[in-house]
Amino acid sequence: MSSHELTVGFLTEVMQGNELQNPVVQILGSKRIAGSGEQSERFRLLISDGKSLYSFAMLATQLNDLQKQDKLPQYTIIRIDRYTTSVVNRDEKGEKRVLIIVELTVLKEGSLVGEKIGNPQPITDTPSQAAANSGPSMGASRPMSTNGGTISNGSSYSSANRSMSGTSSSSGPAGSISDSLTHPISSLSPYQNKWVIKARVMSKSGIRTWSNAKGEGKLFSMDVMDESGEIRVTAFKEQCDRYYDMIEVDKVYFISKCQLKPANKQYSSLKNDYEMTMTNDTIVQECKDADGSMPEIQYNFVPISQIANTEPNAMVDVIGMCKEAGEVMQFTARTSGRELRKREITLVDSSAASVQLTLWGDDAQNFPTKANPVVLLKGARVSEFGGGKTLSLIGGTVMKLNPDIEMAHKVRGWFENGGSEASISSVSARTGGGAAGLTTEWLSFQEAKDRNLGSGDKPDYFQVKAMVHTIKSANAVYKACPQADCNKKVIDQENGQYRCEKCNAEFPNFKYRLLVNMLIGDWTSNRWVTVFTELAEEMLGKTSQEIGSSLEYQKEEAEKLFTSISFKSFVFKLRTKVEYYGEQPRNKTSAVSAAPVNHKEYNALLIKSIQELTGVGKN
Repeated sequence: MSSHELTVGFLTEVMQGNELQNPVVQILGSKRIAGSGEQSERFRLLISDGKSLYSFAMLATQLNDLQKQDKLPQYTIIRIDRYTTSVVNRDEKGEKRVLIIVELTVLKEGSLVGEKIGNPQPITDTPSQAAANSGPSMGASRPMSTNGGTISNGSSYSSANRSMSGTSSSSGPAGSISDSLTHPISSLSPYQNKWVIKARVMSKSGIRTWSNAKGEGKLFSMDVMDESGEIRVTAFKEQCDRYYDMIEVDKVYFISKCQLKPANKQYSSLKNDYEMTMTNDTIVQECKDADGSMPEIQYNFVPISQIANTEPNAMVDVIGMCKEAGEVMQFTARTSGRELRKREITLVDSSAASVQLTLWGDDAQNFPTKANPVVLLKGARVSEFGGGKTLSLIGGTVMKLNPDIEMAHKVRGWFENGGSEASISSVSARTGGGAAGLTTEWLSFQEAKDRNLGSGDKPDYFQVKAMVHTIKSANAVYKACPQADCNKKVIDQENGQYRCEKCNAEFPNFKYRLLVNMLIGDWTSNRWVTVFTELAEEMLGKTSQEIGSSLEYQKEEAEKLFTSISFKSFVFKLRTKVEYYGEQPRNKTSAVSAAPVNHKEYNALLIKSIQELTGVGKN
């Protein structure tokens, strides 16, 4: 086919729900659709197949640069290599669709064509044939409106998306929705209310409860995906009871009639401007014949050895062999009085490194300790304490044991063929002022300043022998969420309840957390550093609860406690990173460990430094 031989009739066919491979069309115009953010910017095209015109073809966002670079001017001939259609309205006259172009090839530039090919006419409405056919109408429709941004968040979609009919289990208040045409997740917006998505469950949280002055309840959330994007779905109360046991990670479901609202980006890293809340009208049905049409969950596995260089609170995908599993520890939380269960797991992989994984509650109780399972984690959180890194599970984390994937077989093969006996270094090992701490470079504050430590993309670490000069006791504690896995500052509702925005819940109690700012100095300079809860408790010799209570009810005793470590020297391991507040850079330094000075080892270090500076050897 030459570049001038358009695929005549393509637009009529695709608007009727049919598919054609690699159609050739001509671009006759374009229009930018502005959104609320960069992710919402889209480009709409007027295209022709030589017979028909259609003005609501949309470029997937990954093709935006083609339009911005003026590579798709008027009269350009293109081949559409991949596309999808999204039904945005259905009435008695038929269905109205948006054509989303996902991949294309420019066959001939517009300047070389120079004219409109043929005499194309706008597509007109065709009466619905729903009464005469068992399926929904596939009649063509006239150029349609997107009704306030039907395609909202700029995600791309990679193939024609039509639901699979067949047996589906229904747990909703209505009948089967599996015969409905499905919408890409990327096309959803609050301006629509008649839609069905077919999506795979990436992760499912546990059930959380809350209690406040208005009552009590429970909720769970799940993250789902299709080829166009991803979105979070949250179920409360009755919907939580109805769907929690039904929903399973990795399975595919039809979902309809949820409420869409702007996503809270503070608590979700999903690439979607919206999130869903289930209602009494919500329908969820399992798609048992997905036939591989839905994308599999994608993992970005990080070697365990690299976790040592990962930022605290970062989310990582890890797969490793369980080398050791500790016993379940049961204890009572000091702040809430709840009974907690905890288990420590050691994971290893072929990077010759290990990391400690902390499991809580049922995850800790039910972990199989007699066998060495392969453990897959998607979205595990990295924590840091005492210079060591550990992993923990949060609401959206997926944990799988012995998954049937290639990486799991490789890890097990490595472990069973010598890996179990290999020399392993732990990224969770704490460092301090002793011999282990000497692995971090010793610098003075002036040397750290001269090297501009912290100004790069990643934080820098160094250690220094320094004296505590001043402690700011005024803001040394804050009231935090009492949940074991949450340290978010709570809001005092002044009615005996404390609200945690992260957990979206209110509690009658809270826990104290420490955030101590202290000025420390060596012989060259001084610097304000932040000391967090665990390390501050270690330095002060008191718990957060004891310190918080003293600051609130016995301020003189609290001041004595803080001054008790003034003018004492420690070996600090420090983390430093330049952060911007507005346009002003500020070097933010925090302590990851503080150990008493081992004078014998420190003197040996000083002697070695003197010898290196003078060139004089030992006598």
